[in-house]
Amino acid sequence: MLEASRIPSPCRNVCRLRRGLCIGCGRTPEEIAAWPTATDAERRAIVAAAAARLPRGGRGR
Repeated sequence: MLEASRIPSPCRNVCRLRRGLCIGCGRTPEEIAAWPTATDAERRAIVAAAAARLPRGGRGR
């Protein structure tokens, strides 16, 4: 049995791509597609990279 990940998805339900990034969470399409099968370490890396892409204070617009 697979153990559920403890890393929550950064999805903010604002699922629109602009310049190759989700404007809600900052993830690339490849990161979004990889999320369901990513390990916790991979998820932490995705979350960190996505957060660094967004302007301070939240969603990119």
